[in-house]
Amino acid sequence: MTWRGRDVINILDFRRDDLDRLFSLTDQLVESDYRAPDLSGRSVALIFLEPSTRTMYSFYSAVNRLGGSVLPLSMAEATSIAKGESLADTIRMFDSYADLLIIRDKREGAAYYAAEVAESPVINAGDGAHNHPTQAMIDLYTINRLKGGIDGLTIGVLGDLKYGRAAASFILGLTLYRPGSIVLISPEELRLKSEVRDYLDSRGVEYVETSSLRDVVPDLDVLYVTRIQKERFPDPLEYERVRGSYRVDLEALRDAKEDLIILHPLPRVDEIAVEVDDTPYAKYFLQARYGVYIRMALLRLVMGV
Repeated sequence: MTWRGRDVINILDFRRDDLDRLFSLTDQLVESDYRAPDLSGRSVALIFLEPSTRTMYSFYSAVNRLGGSVLPLSMAEATSIAKGESLADTIRMFDSYADLLIIRDKREGAAYYAAEVAESPVINAGDGAHNHPTQAMIDLYTINRLKGGIDGLTIGVLGDLKYGRAAASFILGLTLYRPGSIVLISPEELRLKSEVRDYLDSRGVEYVETSSLRDVVPDLDVLYVTRIQKERFPDPLEYERVRGSYRVDLEALRDAKEDLIILHPLPRVDEIAVEVDDTPYAKYFLQARYGVYIRMALLRLVMGV
């Protein structure tokens, strides 16, 4: 399937060879620290109706490095939405201003809806606890680049697997490859959503669920850590029960493989101790740097550069 004009809504809308092409282009951009006016004369709308720092500014940086212009909407309360304008009308207006729309919304399915309304391509920058496809692309690319591939690896995913959209998109993205095993590490209350578990089962993916990092860390090639996101919990008491349930520090990594890599979609709160930052395991800041290049490659492909 061609990339030009394509919506980017769900990581499962893509095939492995799609990602191979994206990753190959990203490698070229990383290695040349690419900057060129590829998007000169084109505009990208950043419609962020939910707080964001890293995703928004990563896209902002990607557009700027490619010479495009940004139309930002990051404060819903300061726009016509606060006056009662519908999401559909907001999308239609930005569709008339920009060549591509990037949307983040706390409502699940908002990006799908935007793609139905807009004539321009739409990229989902996160919709509720549902999808975050570009983060999954970054995560998979980082593993592929640092490990030379994804197939056969034992990959641990630690934290909020119930409400975390980055974790869910990453786990679903792994099904496009052939990992040796996926180890799902979380408190009982934050176990993987049934629909994601059912999809793993339907694909015949090997996975195990546990609440103990210590028991599985010696087997891991990759440890993907997520924070417990207070803003996603419908019940504050549920959050209080699981807050601070895990912490990755040097003691927890005592039996880890020498070449283990630790990833995190960020922001970090206290789930990874700062003492880990100075170890060879820590790749999460490099992962964030790669995020700009993945999004540059994505913009070039979708906009037909």
